[in-house]
Amino acid sequence: MATFFLLLYKIVPLYVLIGLGYLAGKKLNVKKETVAAVLVYIIAPVVVFHGTFKAELSLITLSLPVVFFVICSVLGLIFYLIGKRMWNDSTPNILGFMAGAGNTGYFGLPVVLSVLGNNTLSSAVFATLGVIFFENSLGFYLVAKGNHTGRESVKKLLRLPALYAFVFGVMANFAFSGLGSAYEEMAINFKAAYTILGMMIVGLGLVGMSRMKFDFKLLSISLIAKFLAWPIIVALIIFMDMRYLHLYDEFIYKVMIIMSAVPLAANSVSFASLLKVYPEKAASAVFVSTAFALIYIPIVVMFAFTWI
Repeated sequence: MATFFLLLYKIVPLYVLIGLGYLAGKKLNVKKETVAAVLVYIIAPVVVFHGTFKAELSLITLSLPVVFFVICSVLGLIFYLIGKRMWNDSTPNILGFMAGAGNTGYFGLPVVLSVLGNNTLSSAVFATLGVIFFENSLGFYLVAKGNHTGRESVKKLLRLPALYAFVFGVMANFAFSGLGSAYEEMAINFKAAYTILGMMIVGLGLVGMSRMKFDFKLLSISLIAKFLAWPIIVALIIFMDMRYLHLYDEFIYKVMIIMSAVPLAANSVSFASLLKVYPEKAASAVFVSTAFALIYIPIVVMFAFTWI
């Protein structure tokens, strides 16, 4: 029970940020499209660069973003194809993104650090980078195809700076031991902005949302993808590694479990807003999954950690 209440203590402030985002949109007329552009094109690239630059590079840590990117891509494509059988509009595009991505950055990192401590930071960062890479590659492409041709989607994808930030981060990791105190202070501020604005945009997406925009079919399928398919796949990977491969240790298993249990990605709202693919539907699904995760994550962590 101590773990349960510790997680509640860490997660509740994120819900306050959602409420502040709603108030900002309702009372101050803040536009979600503007905040989405700032997140995608300015703040996220800095966070990606810093996470890659500061992480300890090894074959084990470098395999984590690959593993998570593959999981994201497989689930994203599967649920996109499922959605194509159920909708004739661009709803399958946002479903594919939501099924593949998870809120590993805004939720996962704080939860991992609060439960497991700073010694798991590099593993958590690299798992998050796999999800971010999906969001800014195949995930972005799936959403963009909702209102753009394949060629236009690829062009938009290649303009995303987070892809190049990852490459430069790896290069800087090998070339430099540090970039000075001024850079470190700036990076801390960008990470804080990433969490704050990322959660506030969920609230911004709820502004003006009507009952007609609350797609219960989309909501139920996306929750199945995130809270059932994701944990099952990660549990199978952990089982295979424990039984046969022996690549990872207990701490990495625990990081993977927490990252599989996080709610739908808040960036679903960012990209849906930026590309005008049902941002209200995305915001409602993210909000419900975030509320559900308040109880779901502590339960999963308590049971899964006893198994490991």
